[in-house]
Amino acid sequence: MKKINLFLPKETLEESAYKQVENMATLPFVDGLAVMPDAHMGMGACVGSVIATKGAIIPAAVGVDIGCGMIAVKTKFTINDLPSDLEKVRNGIERRIPLSAGNFNKKIDGTALERVNKLAGKTKDYYKTIVRDWASQLGTLGSGNHFIELSLDQNDELWVVLHSGSRGIGNKLAEKHIKIAQKMMDSMFITLADKDLAYLPEHTKEFDEYMYDLLWAQEFARLNREEMMDRVLKELSYTFFNADGHQKEIEEGRINCHHNFTQLENHMGNNVWVTRKGAIQMMPGQLGVIPGSMGTRSYIVSGLGNPLSYMSAPHGAGRRFSRSEARRRFTMDDFEREMDGIECRHSLELIDEIPSAYKDIDEVMANSKSLVSILYELRQIVNIKGN
Repeated sequence: MKKINLFLPKETLEESAYKQVENMATLPFVDGLAVMPDAHMGMGACVGSVIATKGAIIPAAVGVDIGCGMIAVKTKFTINDLPSDLEKVRNGIERRIPLSAGNFNKKIDGTALERVNKLAGKTKDYYKTIVRDWASQLGTLGSGNHFIELSLDQNDELWVVLHSGSRGIGNKLAEKHIKIAQKMMDSMFITLADKDLAYLPEHTKEFDEYMYDLLWAQEFARLNREEMMDRVLKELSYTFFNADGHQKEIEEGRINCHHNFTQLENHMGNNVWVTRKGAIQMMPGQLGVIPGSMGTRSYIVSGLGNPLSYMSAPHGAGRRFSRSEARRRFTMDDFEREMDGIECRHSLELIDEIPSAYKDIDEVMANSKSLVSILYELRQIVNIKGN
């Protein structure tokens, strides 16, 4: 079994998640594993895994939301510049960005059209067969744990933080290649501990086709976040300047990072495919975003380049309870109490995103001291989510 580097106490990792780590470590092409402080059970590989491989990639280990990640912008404003009516600001952002599963852009123009055109030149014919309206999804948030937040740092400076991925097209492309990998295992008479560990060997047509679609979906996810951030900043230009076209005057710096992705990297003198499933790359000095859950703190961090983690860090708080268990445990009274003081939509549909459904972000960050240094600690003042 390959070396497993744990960045959390083993007793805090659920047994089912550790079993997934052990299953992964038995695969002959896995060169090493790092388990992040926010790890929990996932599909095939536990969420919060960093998997170094030689000669193969596991599509389910990347996950079905290819390229999901974070974008954060530090603005030039402080708490003293904020309007008294934050509900108006939230409503304005919600009008500009389609929220929830199945809600897409009614028209594609401006910067969204420019970004769609960048992607369109690289699409395969079957993309429209898989998701006919993929172009209308660029600039949309989705549901679940995807969010848009306005936050204040320790200096009371205003930040915009956003979490989303490759939407329906990324999901369908991932499912396509997971099934291809599983069929490939059957054809090669390979039996695995978990069918979601099915892999694609390098130097095969199936591997090359997956990598093409993977990189395309990762780029979609990156541009999707850029488009939504531009729309948030446009709304803020009306909030602070009562006019459009002031985005550049608002923004001081931008960080955009994936936490579900694969790329070729060199570690310990070897070229390996590094799959981060719920983890961000953190080379020395590299900037990243580690969000908490709805209603809790988020962090802007700088990488320490820990070699045992394959220069990685956690992607957030990580779930403590499944969505169904959270709905069973918590009530709207719990939601109201935990979201007190934060402008958000109060809805029973958001119960499974309540802060108590997630791990303690402070504990996650305490276990991340060898991975990152904290630059900014952010506290939410506005939270926006889909259903």
